[in-house]
Amino acid sequence: MTRFTSVAAFASSMIFAVTPAFSATEAELDRLFDAIGTPALIEIMNREGVDQSDEIRESMFPQRGRGWEPIVRSIYDTGRMADEFRAAFDEELSDSDVTPLLAFFTSDLGREIIALELSAREALLNDEAEEAAKEAFAALEDDDPRRHGAIEAFVDDNDLIELNVAGALNASLAFYRGLADGGSFDLTEDVMLRDVWAQEPEIRAETTEWMLPYLALAYKPLSDDELAAYKALSMSEAGRDLNRALFAGFDTVFNRISYSLGSAASRFMQGDDI
Repeated sequence: MTRFTSVAAFASSMIFAVTPAFSATEAELDRLFDAIGTPALIEIMNREGVDQSDEIRESMFPQRGRGWEPIVRSIYDTGRMADEFRAAFDEELSDSDVTPLLAFFTSDLGREIIALELSAREALLNDEAEEAAKEAFAALEDDDPRRHGAIEAFVDDNDLIELNVAGALNASLAFYRGLADGGSFDLTEDVMLRDVWAQEPEIRAETTEWMLPYLALAYKPLSDDELAAYKALSMSEAGRDLNRALFAGFDTVFNRISYSLGSAASRFMQGDDI
């Protein structure tokens, strides 16, 4: 009896000891979700995904495209994307102090940065605009080496290439698993992992070639001091918490989407109703 009482007392003290110093409220997370432009970003990602899904059709069933787009649109349902994102996002930030994030992203500078990021992301939906952004970033090394270096440092310090590559590899593996579960392909886990890792160099190159020009385009109107202020926030504890939550949210969304696309493509090839 004494032993159980002691264990219970010890457990109670430990629970008290690990109680988080901060706890973000649902209202704060609602405000942050809106302040960082997530609803608009999900809409843009929906358009990106629907457009890119044509590559699946062309490579896997080029003679049978009828009915594929409605399937893709249902998979990229923005309401479902938002719900999935919020579940992971909120879980990651539930024990964080989001006050500095709300203060920054509801300020004039914060609102301007989010608007610029969304505008640039939408602009790069156009292939010609993407090529122009790549050319502009290449020219920036000679025209404004300080800004060129600042963009590279922002990407490196926030680990944006590594995090995006990891997310893309996980999404690719989810797609393969969907293909296998859909019944058209007999793929072992070893085969899927080997094929996914073989894509890593190409994914890394494509991510780098897109990320740097995108951010250079987005942050072009910002002064050096404004960009430095944003970087300072991103490197703070709150900023790192936000970055982790963003990737957790979108990894959840795109792993589900990728698996669903793989499964749908596999079944579509068989002529099954989906």
